[in-house]
Formats: sequence, structure tokens, C-alpha cells
Amino acid sequence: MKKNDLIANVATRSGLSKADSSRALEAVLDTITSELSRGGEVRIIGFGTFSVSNRSATTGRNPRTGAVINIPASKQPKFKAGAPLKASVNK
Repeated sequence: MKKNDLIANVATRSGLSKADSSRALEAVLDTITSELSRGGEVRIIGFGTFSVSNRSATTGRNPRTGAVINIPASKQPKFKAGAPLKASVNK
């Protein structure tokens, strides 16, 4: 499902217009993004938790040349599915 399909589905299920559904979805995504960029987490009971994971610096190898490269530390967004979502997917 693509973003436009999601917006259309939300509009159909909620009775909102596609424009209103699009604004609502953008607001939700912007809110999650801004909270994660501040290092926080977003918990949606029954769905899951969005959080930030710290990844330490490591060394790797260029597969083409075999040269050692340094991979810097970074922060990675993470999603952990809640139990009801897991149960729904595993039916």
C-alpha cells in the first residue's frame, strides 16, 4: 500500500475528505518524526512503539576493494510492534 492508497482508505473508513485525511496523516507523521528527532518515543497502545536506538561506531570493509572503512555512530529509528498488532498479523 502506498501513501495515496492509505489516505484514500482512511478517508473511506472515517468519512473525511481525502484532503482532510491527507492533512491528518501528515500531522501524525510530522509529530512522530519531531518527537523521534528530539530523542523521545511515541507509544500507541495496541499498535506499537516508535523509538530511537543509538548505534555505536564500527569498522567495516569495502566489499569491492577490501579496504577498512570507519562507520560513524548514528541514531536509528526503531519500531516495536504491540501484542495486538502481532496477533492480527499472525492470524
